[in-house]
Amino acid sequence: MCYCKDCQAFARFLKAENAVLDAAGGTEVEAAVPAALRFTEGLEHLACMSLSPKGIYRWYASCCNTPIGNTPRDPKMSYVGLVRTCLDAPDEGLDRALGRARFTANTGSATKPVQSTPVGAVLAVARIGMALAKARLGGGWRSNPFFDTAGAPIRAPRVLTREERAAVTP
Repeated sequence: MCYCKDCQAFARFLKAENAVLDAAGGTEVEAAVPAALRFTEGLEHLACMSLSPKGIYRWYASCCNTPIGNTPRDPKMSYVGLVRTCLDAPDEGLDRALGRARFTANTGSATKPVQSTPVGAVLAVARIGMALAKARLGGGWRSNPFFDTAGAPIRAPRVLTREERAAVTP
């Protein structure tokens, strides 16, 4: 569960606060490797934005403003943080496949008190780090549905202006 102001700003940008954020302003994010994903339909609606010129890419469906996830700008960093609410499956099935939220991040930006999970955060960072290293060393980073073979995002990112960012940042 991520409570950072940027995840909150992304939900506000999409006008999807009620669908994405929990009562304390958190977004449930599932860490995954992009090679494990595929788009079966709707690719024409995939859009990309960034809150700043150097910020991470945040992906969404432009037809309905559904958040999909975030990726680093460098496709060699083989990571996608999937916004759980975009996953079309019953919660029980997602829990079996992905597990429940293991840790909370950026609790200082929560809109209500939430419990931090320092041990869970350390374990999650280690797990993500191992997946990144495996994809980098094994070449799995090359299979990324968000980037073309040259390493460019498949959609031109819309970078918010300072004014636009200020308007959506809590």
